[in-house]
Amino acid sequence: MRINHVLLAGLLLCASASASALTPQELKGQLEARDKKALPNAEAYAKANPNNADALVLLTRARLQAGKPEAAVGSAEKAVKLAPNNAQAQFWLGNAYGTQINNVGMMSKMSMAPKLRDAFEKTVRLDPDNLDARESLLEYYLQAPSVVGGGRDKAQIQVREIARRDPARGHLAQARIYLSEENNAAALKSYEAAYAAKPGDANIRLALGVAYQQASRWNDAFKHFRAWVVQDAKAGVAWYQIGRTSALSGQLLDEGIGALRKYLGMPHAGNEPQNQNAYYRLGQLYAKAGRKAEAKAALQSALKLEPGYKEVKAELSKL
Repeated sequence: MRINHVLLAGLLLCASASASALTPQELKGQLEARDKKALPNAEAYAKANPNNADALVLLTRARLQAGKPEAAVGSAEKAVKLAPNNAQAQFWLGNAYGTQINNVGMMSKMSMAPKLRDAFEKTVRLDPDNLDARESLLEYYLQAPSVVGGGRDKAQIQVREIARRDPARGHLAQARIYLSEENNAAALKSYEAAYAAKPGDANIRLALGVAYQQASRWNDAFKHFRAWVVQDAKAGVAWYQIGRTSALSGQLLDEGIGALRKYLGMPHAGNEPQNQNAYYRLGQLYAKAGRKAEAKAALQSALKLEPGYKEVKAELSKL
């Protein structure tokens, strides 16, 4: 049978074109949904638009999401070189450096840190209302030594700038300052103030519940997350956190098991905990309840999803 090489070439060209035919908005949707197709599609889109800084920003985001920070730095640096006044290019360059810095030695950290800081500082100069960049700067100023531009006074300035634009997020930023000072009581009050200012914000709602967990205020944590699922039964993160509260506290094991099984049976948004984490907490709860066979099964399910999950392996070794 003869192959029509012209037809075959045309089909291959069409297949290649279809991978890059997604619009930027569609690619953003895949990234937000943590779709595994986001990386190859972003690569195809960037290849078709090699001098487009926005295409390189999408590629950077996809590479970071796929756990490829070194490659993300490369595409982000190229984006900034093409468009130095593109606030999103600067922002994602800062994120790429911030992820990659965890994978290098101390000397490399010291040389990379000012680049990270500069990228976020340029972001807020270009886009003063980018609160994500301001929060990243806040974190940098709190953690970095003064020799590379860290400083508590600089961090407090970012808190004020955030609060001026969004009072609720300003409370969250202030909570971060208090936590760095080990003033947990004041931090918790800031979380409560943030929730009072914007009770419909899921991120703030989650932050307050986690703060209750960290303060070992288990009754408040259970009450907080229960109220959330009563209000919105599809709030997967709240079901997960009921289970996590049970696992951390060792209390209300049956409720925690039920909540995690509910979570595992639900479709998840891209920013919600991955199933291996839910199986890990479920395994802990079964173990605490003396249900060893079910604990092993849950923990093994976690390992199938993430074979290198150290905490799961440690939990299995106890059974």
